[in-house]
Amino acid sequence: MTRPALTPATLACLKDLERQVLWHACWMIHNANHLRGKGEVKVGGHQASSASLAAIMTALYFRVLRPEDRVAVKPHASPVFHAIQYLTGNQTREKLENFRGFGGAQSYPSRTKDVDDVDFSTGSVGLGVAITAFAAIVQDYIAAKPWSAPRPEGRMIALVGDAELDEGNVYECLQEGWKHDLRNTWWVIDYNRQSLDGVVREGLWQRIEGIFTAFGWDVKVLKYGALQEAAFREPGGAALGRWIDGCPNQLYSALTFQGGAAWRKRLTDEIGAEPGVADLLAARSDEELSDLMSNLGGHCLETLIRTFESIDHDRPTVFLAYTIKGWGTPLAGHKDNHAGLMTGAQLEAFQARMGVAPGAEWETFGAVAAPGPVRAYLETVPFFAGGRRRFASPALPSPGPVFLDDRELSTQAGFGKILDALARRDDALSARIVTMAPDVTVSTNLGPWVNRRGLFARERLADTFRDERVPSAQRWEFGPAGQHIELGIAEMNLFLLLGAAGLSHSLFGERLLPIGTVYDPFVARGLDALNYACYQDARFMIVGTPSGVTLAPEGGAHQSIGSPLIGISQDGLASFEPAYLDELSVIMDWSFDYMQRDGAGTHDTRTWLRDATGGSVYLRLTTRPLEQTALRREDPAFRQGVIDGAYWLRAPSARTRIVLAYQGCVAPEVLMAAGRLADGHGDIAVLAVTSADRLNAGWTAAQRARRHGHAGARSHVETLLYTVPRSAGLVTVIDGHPATLAWLGSVEGHRTASLGVEHFGQTGTIADLYAHFGIDTDAICEAAVALDTPLRAARPAI
Repeated sequence: MTRPALTPATLACLKDLERQVLWHACWMIHNANHLRGKGEVKVGGHQASSASLAAIMTALYFRVLRPEDRVAVKPHASPVFHAIQYLTGNQTREKLENFRGFGGAQSYPSRTKDVDDVDFSTGSVGLGVAITAFAAIVQDYIAAKPWSAPRPEGRMIALVGDAELDEGNVYECLQEGWKHDLRNTWWVIDYNRQSLDGVVREGLWQRIEGIFTAFGWDVKVLKYGALQEAAFREPGGAALGRWIDGCPNQLYSALTFQGGAAWRKRLTDEIGAEPGVADLLAARSDEELSDLMSNLGGHCLETLIRTFESIDHDRPTVFLAYTIKGWGTPLAGHKDNHAGLMTGAQLEAFQARMGVAPGAEWETFGAVAAPGPVRAYLETVPFFAGGRRRFASPALPSPGPVFLDDRELSTQAGFGKILDALARRDDALSARIVTMAPDVTVSTNLGPWVNRRGLFARERLADTFRDERVPSAQRWEFGPAGQHIELGIAEMNLFLLLGAAGLSHSLFGERLLPIGTVYDPFVARGLDALNYACYQDARFMIVGTPSGVTLAPEGGAHQSIGSPLIGISQDGLASFEPAYLDELSVIMDWSFDYMQRDGAGTHDTRTWLRDATGGSVYLRLTTRPLEQTALRREDPAFRQGVIDGAYWLRAPSARTRIVLAYQGCVAPEVLMAAGRLADGHGDIAVLAVTSADRLNAGWTAAQRARRHGHAGARSHVETLLYTVPRSAGLVTVIDGHPATLAWLGSVEGHRTASLGVEHFGQTGTIADLYAHFGIDTDAICEAAVALDTPLRAARPAI
């Protein structure tokens, strides 16, 4: 797209917009902290961190960006983002007045909580940076597919705080981007040389430049603004340029805070005797000298626009934009300004300098002397021409579950066979599945899928082993048709790619069904990025396998304990742990539909789950082969129970004194214990739990509903346990932390013994470890017998 020339009139409008945006950003923070009623803690809002990006965001949003571009805004620049959206009609005054308040504009840009046009949520630093690279990979993936509609390629842009470069996931992302021939990605670094608690080390910019160059990025350094470049051409300008280049970060920041008189004294003392310098300084007032010295590249609209618009390629590009934290405010340059707030007196002086009349603080163009031309210019800005840039994609129907007929198999192997069966289908749903794994593709049973569907690359790559006729079970070909994206061993990258692919319907208008696999204990290594993906309402399936201590010979490093609790606690994620293949088949089929739902957030009064809303899915699978019992795969009640979270393998009766409830691959021990206990302990009931997460969510929602007047609200787990005599005991068993199921006793007041794994595992056989942790058949029987002993006899004397 050809851009109109940057005329003086256009530049004047942009400077007015920059001033207005900076004012609104600072004012909404001041209002939240000093004028609006607040709670017990400081509201905060980062006036200084917002100010350093005011010019950069003005140049991008009001001049450079196209509607197809997507932007991840630095978390602390949220006020500037909201101010920009307010000027363009995408944000309301009410929300700004309630910034950082309940229901107001969010502290950090949020796709799901904010009403304005947020492309990527940010907040956990570094993640908003890296997801832009994975979104660019997803954009390329979609464009390579025959089913995708032609769309303009957008640039995935991150506005990066320089302290975010301390996050390790940024560098993991750089390496992955290099491997996947990353394109159409811009990172704009707000290089104000300050972090949370101080000033960054000298020479950091050289390290940053070297790292990005090594990974094939184009590096653009924006150090000087137009005023400084003009001054360098004056007599004495070369000496001034050398002084600026050699000035330590801390000194530059301190002098910026002190202002023009301090600049004049320091420059006079250190280079005033050099030819031309005295006249250069004398030609400027203190205020003009301060403006000159703070005219860095990241604050100069002319420099920013010229540099952004000079990019004529699709290679990844990083812009190292020198800025001053707190630029344009009384906080500029002070090392304590990160969480600092302008005082009332400072704000009053700032307001006068910005030209905002008392009472006009919330006016759309209160800081603009002549709003007419600015309003007219806004009508011509392409980025906002079409309103909010959210797409939709129709849901893809599933032809039904893939059932397996194996007599003995693990759920991990069953997952691979189900995917293989889907790969043989030629339907719309299988075409939209994209798998990914951090270098554990074969060991998590994705191999058959990849053999049939191939690996993705923008250009076809030769399979050297195949070309050289070396036998291999992996018939893997790289090319545009591939439906697997291979990653290095970095779980953060996996969850960021899942997040980007899981937003494809909204970002790019094309539905993907992303499936990622990871060793279950290493879900925790990517937990921040998993939470980040769910917070954005990305839709994906994550398969954690092998789970628990059942990968016994591998030892504690490869055995997971707390991952079921992650499944319960993580919002936006429905967690399942099936024991049998038929359960897995039903769950996977339901999951493909659930991942595509976008209904109202109302509760289903049958279960009190909000299934119409949809979400992502976590499957905790095992390598332990189980004999497949004759389940009721054609029984609608069985299928519904699997999805709702539990069903009776052995239903209770009036004679039931013991209930054995289990989740996952401990099923054989539980069933064997039920057989042993049947003689002498009444009718033993067995509850097969497929999702403690969904049972717990429904239960807590039903309790809340009853408190709010819905007297008849009953969750699925309450319906199940209501038929169990109150005097019965409940033994819960899981190959994971016992707290996963321990709460079941509270549902109807049953005495409960909870068995599970609470400590790091070790090497051995499954039988060894089950006995060691007390989840084998003997331990289950002991717990059940203890519960079935009369309370008076069982209770020790005090």
